[in-house]
Amino acid sequence: MNDLKALQRRFVDEYQTDGKVDVADELLADDFVNHSTMPPFPPTKDGVKAMFAMFHAACPDFRAEIHDMLLDGDKVVTYKTFHGTHVGELMGIPGTGKEFDVNVMDIVRYRDGQVVEHWNVVDQVPLLQAIGVIPS
Repeated sequence: MNDLKALQRRFVDEYQTDGKVDVADELLADDFVNHSTMPPFPPTKDGVKAMFAMFHAACPDFRAEIHDMLLDGDKVVTYKTFHGTHVGELMGIPGTGKEFDVNVMDIVRYRDGQVVEHWNVVDQVPLLQAIGVIPS
């Protein structure tokens, strides 16, 4: 079961940080469901890929830093921070040049070595401040 933590670390490091789409294709099941999707993205594997493509395009230095991971049966809980600099268009908002740090708590459920479900809680305030949606 500790292999699930290694798979999750690989997903975060190689896909979320490095943008290796082949890792998302490998580790996200075709019937994956994101229970915490961010509009306008669908709650699917393709929705996750489109969302991270948007973040990587708008924030070329985008990276995820894992602080802690817990394993409970077929679920992995990850506490991490997304870091980046908003230099390109993000959700229709032109780049501001501002850096952000967004704390995230994820729960992912694995089946046969692939993620089949995802839930998260995201502190979106720093990102919304960086892109100018709310004052800092």
